Amino acid sequence: MRNVSIPLLAAVLLVAACSPKVYPAREGEKTPAFMPRPAGFDDRYAREEMVILSRHNIRSPISGPGSVVSRITPHAWFDWSSVPGELSLRGGALEVEMGQFFREWLIGEGFIGKNAVPEAGSVRFYANSIQRTLATARAFAAGMFPMADIPVEQHTPLGTMDPVFNPVITKITDSFLAKAHAEIEAMGGLDAPVKANYALLEKVLDMRKAPAAAHDTLSFSQFPSTIRFEVNKEPIMGGGLKMATSASDALTLQYYEEPDAVKAGFGHKLSFGDWTALSGVKDWYQEMLFGVPSIAVNTSHPLLKELLSELRVPGRRFAFLCGHDSNIGGILAALRAEPYSAPLAIETKTPIGGKIVIEKFRGSDGRLYADLWLVYASAAQLRGLTLLSPSCPPMALPLHLRGLVPNADGLYLLSDLEQRFEEAIAAYDRL
Repeated sequence: MRNVSIPLLAAVLLVAACSPKVYPAREGEKTPAFMPRPAGFDDRYAREEMVILSRHNIRSPISGPGSVVSRITPHAWFDWSSVPGELSLRGGALEVEMGQFFREWLIGEGFIGKNAVPEAGSVRFYANSIQRTLATARAFAAGMFPMADIPVEQHTPLGTMDPVFNPVITKITDSFLAKAHAEIEAMGGLDAPVKANYALLEKVLDMRKAPAAAHDTLSFSQFPSTIRFEVNKEPIMGGGLKMATSASDALTLQYYEEPDAVKAGFGHKLSFGDWTALSGVKDWYQEMLFGVPSIAVNTSHPLLKELLSELRVPGRRFAFLCGHDSNIGGILAALRAEPYSAPLAIETKTPIGGKIVIEKFRGSDGRLYADLWLVYASAAQLRGLTLLSPSCPPMALPLHLRGLVPNADGLYLLSDLEQRFEEAIAAYDRL
């Protein structure tokens, strides 16, 4: 693998123009409007703050040469532009472009000025201390505020996990263990929901012709999955699901980077639904580790407090926190988000580079309101390095929380949203 640095502003030169060949992902689908609002919305509300929790953009697979991923297929993987686990050139370009889209959109909304240099304290960028998250935050900042030198907070040494973003189990009780295992079983168990996905993945990998086949590793289902918990560690998965996830992750990332989709699928002609099913293995693994309600409350406790604090900082206009898919999935599970599936994405829960966007508004009635969106580039936009614009926006999916009722304009009372955060934080004490 080549180790190439990631130019931020210059990377935008790689971006291709939006065209029907690139977007939408499927023939006949139309480009959706970005964050559609009811008529008269702007007369009734003024945006006061935006808080974003972002997943890093495209990285190279964490598994490198000699890992299980290389042993369970006879095929050669994509030659990545970065070392294992770091932001790729494409990922850097896409994140700068996403920042530029937010800049142009928010200028049009009257929320920021054209060449804005934010006042001290009005803007915050904060990332986990891993290269891909720090680089993603820097890339977004370069795109959104090109005239400003925006610092990105880093609270621990590079290459270490910041406790705010580290999705580890910090509390184990008998009641927590019983509840976590019961919730996993209620969701279908570790392996059963993805057995069909396993079969497709084994076919695409040509697993029976792989080096590992000589050692009787012929399928993922032959290794029943297990999960266990230790204090100050992420939930620990063993068995077929963990092994399959390494391959699912690498294939998903290869699909984004390799222009020839057949080559990305190791010679197999795959439909968009096939790619979604392949990526679904990884999505399920993440859901089992971090999206089970009691596990989410446990692993997301510090980040829940951080986000609630951000919503209450006086004078704050914009905050960007950058972490991982485990952070986004955990926060939404802890907040009891309604089930959703991200359209035009093969990662339907936490698309790479995706963002939870929380907006805070002041209503004409003097009350504070809020809404939540999942904003992300479609799979075709990621593959095509699409130039985002008002006529070719990223995807924006409204997120809904169980038990909270929005008003006619789709907004929650901010006090209700803050209470939901407080409930999720307090639930930790009851584990």
